[in-house]
Amino acid sequence: MPAIKFKNNRLFYFDQSKLPSKEVWRECKNLKEGFSAIKYLKVRGAPLIGVFSVYCICIAVKSFSSQKEEFFKQFKKAVEYLRVCRPTAVNLSWALERLERVVFKYSKRPIQEIKRAIFKEAAAIHREDVILCKKMADAGAKLIKKGDRILTHCNAGFLATTGEGTALAVIYKAYKIYGKLKVYVDETRPLLQGARLTAWELMRKKIPCTLICDNMAAYLMQHGEVDKVFVGADRIAACGDAANKIGTYNLAVIAAYHKVPFYVVAPFSSFDLSLKTGKLIPIEQRSSEEVRKILGKIYASPKNVPVFNPAFDVTPSHLISAIVSDRGVIFPPFRKNIKKVIPLYPKGHRYPLGHRRAQVSCPLPGRLRTK
Repeated sequence: MPAIKFKNNRLFYFDQSKLPSKEVWRECKNLKEGFSAIKYLKVRGAPLIGVFSVYCICIAVKSFSSQKEEFFKQFKKAVEYLRVCRPTAVNLSWALERLERVVFKYSKRPIQEIKRAIFKEAAAIHREDVILCKKMADAGAKLIKKGDRILTHCNAGFLATTGEGTALAVIYKAYKIYGKLKVYVDETRPLLQGARLTAWELMRKKIPCTLICDNMAAYLMQHGEVDKVFVGADRIAACGDAANKIGTYNLAVIAAYHKVPFYVVAPFSSFDLSLKTGKLIPIEQRSSEEVRKILGKIYASPKNVPVFNPAFDVTPSHLISAIVSDRGVIFPPFRKNIKKVIPLYPKGHRYPLGHRRAQVSCPLPGRLRTK
């Protein structure tokens, strides 16, 4: 089941905020609606928001000026507008930078040709994401044995990508091979992506699963009920430190204490080698109401109680058994082995990936300023 659709130059998305009670498709008609869909988690998952963001730009450029100087200004403004809506997931800025490179490359061509190149690159990013999911699934399934009991956190399946997913894609592949697995699903407070989304996915796939509260994982491991942990990632630093949904670090610490293998699954686009350590990864702070209320509806606390609500935490690399990527399984030492398969400067690209992003000068053509 696709999480987004781009057909006849129209963009549609599956509103994940309505799950599991309703299955609702909506159309994204402009940049503001795209920003809102990402910001308020109607569209979520690091790889998916990367693909969705470039399609949002496609929707926007249809109405941009036919004058080059004004077109480049509008393009830059649109990219910067979307780039800040989810600061932790590097896939968002990575995908938008792909479009920046295309605009730079075609800057001397007619406006209509530049627009066609943007649409073509967006479609390429979409196709690549599907392929990356398959490659991660193939690589990660080799780490699983028949009968394994696997614990996962948040949602890293087909709702988080345009393919089968990251961590859940590995589980889906292993289930096809062995036919006998059990998955424990953390509910993932405060927005319950595990309870609402991962459990929903697994049940659609008819894979045996059991929902648990986040604070039950240690109990399960203490009693020998968990064989492996698989999670996704929104950004991975050069040393292997990985940012993922808040609560992932808790799991990693508990898994290390109980000697349970802890695996992170993410495509190459989630690696940010411009950051030496995970301490430099920006952590999104979200609304207090997400914690005070259950799914934004019923108060579970006093209305004015102070709240701290970071959306992500960073798991230090020494707690990670291996990182499963589309380039294969990466084992420690991560700083050395990541460099072997994830290039800092992709072939043919003129500036690095990550938060130290390139900014396109206005008007183009011109030199690229990098920060």
